[in-house]
Amino acid sequence: MGFFVFLPLVLPLTAWPIARLAEQRLHPRTATVLLTSVSTVLALCSTVCLALLMVVGTAQLPGNPLPDGWSDPEVRESVPRHEIAGKAAIPALLAVLAAGCRTLARHVRVRRRAHRALAGLPGTEVAVLPDAAPYAYALPGGRRDRIVVSRGMLGSLAARERRALFAHERAHLAARHHRHLLLVQLAACANPFLLPLRTAVAYTAERWADEEAARAVGSRRVVARAIGRAALAATAPAPAPTLPALAAPGPLPRRVAALLGPEPAARAWPSLFTAAGLAVWTAATGAALSAMFSANSALTLAFLLHAATPL
Repeated sequence: MGFFVFLPLVLPLTAWPIARLAEQRLHPRTATVLLTSVSTVLALCSTVCLALLMVVGTAQLPGNPLPDGWSDPEVRESVPRHEIAGKAAIPALLAVLAAGCRTLARHVRVRRRAHRALAGLPGTEVAVLPDAAPYAYALPGGRRDRIVVSRGMLGSLAARERRALFAHERAHLAARHHRHLLLVQLAACANPFLLPLRTAVAYTAERWADEEAARAVGSRRVVARAIGRAALAATAPAPAPTLPALAAPGPLPRRVAALLGPEPAARAWPSLFTAAGLAVWTAATGAALSAMFSANSALTLAFLLHAATPL
């Protein structure tokens, strides 16, 4: 495997430039899909390589349940500085798995709790709760996707702004933004270098819904006012970072400024001879190399372990 097994752990750094440039230069739909795909691939590859290192490290521990041949010198020498890297990978992978399971469990728990809170209400698309505290968010799953909004939020918005709010949340549900948000949350748990991509996707998913809402109500200025008023009125964020909401925390002034400007071009890929295009291809190349190196390391270790394991 050589040093190739370590490269997927640091190749997420190649995606840092696109994390910020995608927010500014790409259409929000393109940016969300691109950043989610890149972060998922990079997270999977780095986790695979951590698992490979853990196999080598576990085989060195006395009393381990693995075949004796897995601790042969040839297997250990396939990883540079195997004494340190192999053993360090064990707690690292356990921490990754614990963080991922905790994030996934929280997502499932919050969704179940939210659906239980709506059990006594009519099964309409919009669930209006009698709370005075202003909040609104998109709740997927259950028997049908629903928009949850409080009377306090509805009372703080004008009629056209309420239409913008509903259009915004419908866009989240239609595009399954909760899946993008969950994937980048899990990716950031797998590799901390992917934290900038998680932040970027949280912003671009909201911008995607903003643009869809502006198209639905026919006015970008109305959506901008709705976002501003909802943000000023909201006293609490969505129940979980993976449940999108109109007044989600983050760079709200940038969202409002973007809506007050021209509609972004829907071109899928920027030219290579621009900063955004260069960043896109750098991130794509980093993801491709990460996949190649992790696959090569996995096959190499599999052959070594097969050869070292007595029949």
